[in-house]
Amino acid sequence: MINTEVRPDGIAVLVWDMPDRSANVLNEASIAAFVEAVNAAVTDPDVKGIILASAKSDFIAGADLEMLQGFADGDVLPAEEFYAYSLEGDGLNATLRRMETSGKPVVAAITGTALGGGFELCLACHHRVVLDAPSIRLGLPEATLGLLPATGGTQRLGRMLGWRKAADLLLSGARLTAQKALSLGLVDEILDQNALLEAGVTGPAVEREAVIAAAAQWIHANPDARQPWDKRGFTLPGGGYYDPVGLGDSTALITKVFVSTQGNVPAQKAILTCLHDGLLASMDAGLRVECREFYGLLADPTAGNMIRSLFFNMQRARKLERRPKSVDVRKFEKVGVLGAGMMGAGIALVTAQSGAQVVLLDRSMDYASKGKAYSEKVLQKSVQRGKLSASAREEVLSRILPTSDYTDLEGCDLVVEAVFEDRAIKADVTQKSEAVIRPDAVFGTNTSTLPITGLAEASSRPEQFIGLHFFSPVDRMDLVEIICGTETSETTLAQALDYVAQIGKTPIIVNDHRGFYTSRVFGTYTHEGAALLLEGKPPALIENVARMTGMPVPPLALLDEISLDLVLTVRRQTQADLGSAFEKMPLDDISALFVDELGRLGRKSGKGFYEYDDGGKRLWPGLAEHFPVGPMNDDMVDEIKQRLLYIQALETARCFDEGVITDAGDADIGAILGWGFPAYTGGPLSLIDTVGVDRFVRECDALAQKYGARFQPPASLRTMAERGETFHPRGAAKSAA
Repeated sequence: MINTEVRPDGIAVLVWDMPDRSANVLNEASIAAFVEAVNAAVTDPDVKGIILASAKSDFIAGADLEMLQGFADGDVLPAEEFYAYSLEGDGLNATLRRMETSGKPVVAAITGTALGGGFELCLACHHRVVLDAPSIRLGLPEATLGLLPATGGTQRLGRMLGWRKAADLLLSGARLTAQKALSLGLVDEILDQNALLEAGVTGPAVEREAVIAAAAQWIHANPDARQPWDKRGFTLPGGGYYDPVGLGDSTALITKVFVSTQGNVPAQKAILTCLHDGLLASMDAGLRVECREFYGLLADPTAGNMIRSLFFNMQRARKLERRPKSVDVRKFEKVGVLGAGMMGAGIALVTAQSGAQVVLLDRSMDYASKGKAYSEKVLQKSVQRGKLSASAREEVLSRILPTSDYTDLEGCDLVVEAVFEDRAIKADVTQKSEAVIRPDAVFGTNTSTLPITGLAEASSRPEQFIGLHFFSPVDRMDLVEIICGTETSETTLAQALDYVAQIGKTPIIVNDHRGFYTSRVFGTYTHEGAALLLEGKPPALIENVARMTGMPVPPLALLDEISLDLVLTVRRQTQADLGSAFEKMPLDDISALFVDELGRLGRKSGKGFYEYDDGGKRLWPGLAEHFPVGPMNDDMVDEIKQRLLYIQALETARCFDEGVITDAGDADIGAILGWGFPAYTGGPLSLIDTVGVDRFVRECDALAQKYGARFQPPASLRTMAERGETFHPRGAAKSAA
C-alpha cells in the first residue's frame, strides 16, 4: 500500500500504491500505512530525507468514498476521540507535524492529480515538484461538498499565501493547473511533460523517476529544511487581519460570503474562522481550530446532504448507472438539430464540440445562419480567454452545417427537435425529418411541458421517440432531463443516455407527465411567489426572502426572465388540454393582467414586475396599486422561506409518488442542476429527510389549513412518516458506489 525504498543516498521514497484501486485515496487502511511508513523514515538514522510519490496515474485523489459516506450518515466519533484520533499519537495531523518538524527534508514528487487530503499531504512537505501535464489538477475542493480541509490545509495554505489569497482558494474549492499552482507558490518546481518527451523521457514510470530525481536533488541541496512557519520571526504574507488594509479586506470578504451564501452554508463560515482564529495562533493551535471547525461540520446535516447529492448521486448519474445494460453503447456521428433559436443553437454547439457532424435546420437560411453565429460568438470568447485555440474553434464550427433543406438530414442517426412549443409545428417537423433520417435514428424532442406520448403520435416510429429537455443556456447548463413516452423502447432510452454522455452533460430519467419533473416542480416556486403577492406580502420582501432560502433568482424576477406572455400561453394551452380538470392558480390571473391589460411582458419588453433600463432594474412602483400590501407579522419571513421551499419539496414527493421520477438521487440532482434548488439542502427529497418526514407532514398540514390544498401532503408521505422511512436510507450511497 505504501512501498518504502531507502536508496543508497539515504533518501526514503514512500510510494503510494493502493491495491485493487485505480486511484490512491485516504481511508483508515492507507492512513495507517502512511503513518507507519513516515514514523519509520523519521526515526531511521540512516534516512537523510523523504520523498512522497505515487505509482498510480494520480497522486492521491482525496478522501475515500466510504469515509465520505460515513460523514453523510453521521458516523462520527465522539468529539474527544475524534480530536485524539487526528491530533495526537499516530493521528494523521500529528504525523504530518512530526514529519515536517523532524529535521529531515521532505519533498512531494507529484506526477498526477492531488486533491483534498492528497494535496494537504503535499503542503506538509518542505518542497513540491510537479509534472506539468495537461490533466493534472491540484487543490482543496472540500468546500464544494460542504466541508473544509481537515489535515492542516487551511493552516498551511494560509501561512503560505496569506489569509486573503488562501480564502479565495478555500472558499471556491478551486482546482489548479500545475502552472497556476507554481505562480501562486503552492508548488516550487515543475517539470514540463513535453520537454521530458523531447529528451526521450516517455511513459509514466520514467516520468515519475524524473520527478523523483528532481526531488532528490533538492533534498541534497537542502539538508536542514524547515517550514517557514516553524522559523523564528515568521509573519503572514500579505499582512494581518487588523492592519488598515487587512481589516477592510476581511470585512468585505465576510460580507461577500454572507451575501453569496445567505448564511446557509456552514463550511464557508468555518473556513473563515479557521483562517482568522488559526492564523492568529501557533501552527499547532491552528490545527486544533481546524479540527474543531471540521468536527462541527460533520455534526451539521448540510455536509452530508451535499456529499450525497453533489458527489455520490452526481457520479451515479454521470456514469449512467441506470442505463439498460443489455443495449450496446452507441456513438452518434451525425446529428440533426431542428430550430436554430437560442436553445437549438446551444444544442448544436455542444454536439459539435463532442465531435459529431451537426445539421442545424430552420425555416430559412438566415435563421439557420444566425444559429451558427451563436456558436461562433461563444467559441470566440473561449479563444479570447485562452481556453481554446483559433484552430480548435474553426474545427468545431466546420462541423455545423446551417440549412433550411430537410434532405440535408439524410444519414442522421439522431435528431433533436427544438422548435416552438406548439404541437402542430412539432408534428410537422417530426414527419418531415423521419422521411429522410436513418431507419434506426433516435428522435428527441426538446420540450419543457408537452407530454411526450402525445407528441409521439406524429411519429411513424414512436418506440424511437423520446424527450430530451435541455436547459438554457445549453453550453453552460449541465442537466438534461430524459423523458420516456409510453412507447419509448429501452434501446432508445439507452442511446439517449449515450448521447447525453457524449456531449458531457448529466442526465436524469423521468416518465411522461405534463411538465415532466423539472418544469412541473419549478412551476410551484413561481406560482407560490404569485400567491404571496396576491395575499398582500410586500414584493421586495418576497424577493429578498427567496434569496435568503438560497434560490438563485427570486420568483417575480424569474417570471420576468421567463416572459409573462410565455407563461400565459403555456397555462392557456394546459387549460385547453385538461378542460374541466384544469386547476386555476394565482399566476393565471396575474399573467393575464400583465399581458392583456398592462402590456408588461417581462424583461424582453423592458417592463414586467420590474422596470428595466441601462442602470439595471427595480421593482415596478405600480405593483402597490394592483397588489396592496397587507399587515405584517413577526413570523412572516420564516413562513415565506418555508412556503417557497416546502411547496417544491411537496411537488417532488408527489412526482415520486406518481412514478414521474423513480430515483431519489435523480430527483435531488435534477432540482439542484435544473433550476437551482439550494445545494446546501441536498435537494428537495433530502430536505424532507433532514426536516424529518413526520415533522414535514405536520408542518405541511398546518400550511394547508392556512393556505389551501396545494400544501396537502400525499398519502405516501404519511405512510413514510408512520413507518419511520426516508427517501435516502443510511448507507444507500455507499452501496451504490
